[in-house]
Amino acid sequence: MPKQSGLAWTTLSVDDSAGTARDIRNDVTNFEFATPRAVQDVTGVDKSAMERLLLLADFSITLNGVFNPDANRAHDVLKTVPSTSVNRTVTLTIGGKTLANECLFTDYALTRAADGALTFQAPGVLADGNVPTWA
Repeated sequence: MPKQSGLAWTTLSVDDSAGTARDIRNDVTNFEFATPRAVQDVTGVDKSAMERLLLLADFSITLNGVFNPDANRAHDVLKTVPSTSVNRTVTLTIGGKTLANECLFTDYALTRAADGALTFQAPGVLADGNVPTWA
């Protein structure tokens, strides 16, 4: 497969609080995600360079978008973040490759900008201890 841009994502879905996957691509204007690994410094005094061990894997995501109160849209999915404590499956697919993780969303922040724009930001973190794996 040739290189490709980040245009036209196939899937960007998040479970609502009842566990139903909802396609929120139309409301999300940009997002970032990371799959970092923790490291432990194990450098002995006999070394002249760092020596490390890989530790736990993690996943985080931040969704940014435009407020849309219609049913089955981003607001409908995220409005329960402050009042529920449920894992939500976040599924990302592009170029035939999928990354799906169980996440806890920690906030659903709305911003009304000086120009009148109403946007949201929703950060999520890995919830279930499963290593993030592309399929």
